[in-house]
Amino acid sequence: MKLIDYADASEEVRAVYDDIMAKRNVPDVNNFWKAIAHDPKTLKRTWESIQEIMAAGELDPMVKELIYIAVSATNGCEYCVASHTAAAKQKGMSDAMFGELMAVVGMANETNRLIAGYRVPLDEKFKV
Repeated sequence: MKLIDYADASEEVRAVYDDIMAKRNVPDVNNFWKAIAHDPKTLKRTWESIQEIMAAGELDPMVKELIYIAVSATNGCEYCVASHTAAAKQKGMSDAMFGELMAVVGMANETNRLIAGYRVPLDEKFKV
């Protein structure tokens, strides 16, 4: 699918691109946005949702980026791992932190699969 560059975008899409570029202080939008711009409603909704979800809240924005990286690594999304790693580095993530995160992701995936394979029943003390 062809990416929609700013010059080829509708006014509706350009408005979202303008907001992304202004809020992120960047000269262009990432390819992700250019791909989903084929559906302007999805583009707008996704941009609004990401701003809300990734904003500071009970979780620090870097923690949210680390979670995003972990889920993306597990789901095999190379694009998301790369883009959210860059975002996490901007928020202070070190290479050592990334390494530790990947160790946790790897361990969680391994133990999750062992539990699923062995069909381990949930302990009574963990039931809510």
